[in-house]
Amino acid sequence: MTRIAVLKGGLSSERDVSLVTGAACADALRELNYDVIEIDVTHALWEQLKTAKPDVVFNALHGDWGEDGRVQGVLDMFGKPYTHSGVMASALAMDKHRAKHVLQAVGITVADGGLFDRLDVARTHPIDMPYVVKPNGQGSSKSVYIIRDDDSAPREAIAADIEMGEQVVVESYIPGRELTVAVKDGVAICVTEIIPQGWYDYEEKYGDNAAEHVCPAELPDYVTALCLDWAAKAHVALGCRGVSRADFRFNDENCTPDNVVNKIVMLEVNTQPGMTPTSLVPEQAAYVGIGFGQLCRWMVEDASWPR
Repeated sequence: MTRIAVLKGGLSSERDVSLVTGAACADALRELNYDVIEIDVTHALWEQLKTAKPDVVFNALHGDWGEDGRVQGVLDMFGKPYTHSGVMASALAMDKHRAKHVLQAVGITVADGGLFDRLDVARTHPIDMPYVVKPNGQGSSKSVYIIRDDDSAPREAIAADIEMGEQVVVESYIPGRELTVAVKDGVAICVTEIIPQGWYDYEEKYGDNAAEHVCPAELPDYVTALCLDWAAKAHVALGCRGVSRADFRFNDENCTPDNVVNKIVMLEVNTQPGMTPTSLVPEQAAYVGIGFGQLCRWMVEDASWPR
């Protein structure tokens, strides 16, 4: 019987989401008769893996020290097949600023902006308003600030938010609709529209009043086609493996086939998308006939070493 170690929890600010993802995946794999051990990851991961003695490692971690290349380095050293992306793709996709350069190089539209010192951003406007301030290496929309005018600039909050890191990403605010595309084994699945009650932040993603998901999104065919193409292209350009998810903003005002490339902006690529009850990838997989257990089993079968 194949023994699978499911890595969950961990050390990042996204620990709670990872615990839910890991538990859901572990339960699904047990139902498929795998021998599953759940590991709440600490800095002693090497020892935890040696004790567990898995045949395959299922990485259900989120955030830094989970999907930023560091755990993937430990898994490369451990020498057993593991899921999701390897060191390079994980580190690159997690670094939003550098990932944008790669995406631009393959013809994908990204938001204008750059990398700035957090304390400088707290003192003065680095670019024209409206703009967004966010961490360069986190996910789940934590510590994201929208600056619409001088009155909405949370200067003290940004200065005090040390979890953002010293360097933060500042990007032009992109109006429009929130879209996302899951990619499995290099093939884009479909487009989902996310309809939040407000800003699509951490609470909208994982709280009790989570945003509405429309799957598939009701879009013109040429918009859907471009989102699918760009999501698959980003997956390959960043070197992703297994499953990834690309997030977009779509400004549908006066959008035509001739200007659609200027109306869709890719925000980021997530190399380890959530697998919680409200997560987007399982929903898209279900839409094309892939059940949750089947998706988890495919991830295990797709696992390899090195990645």
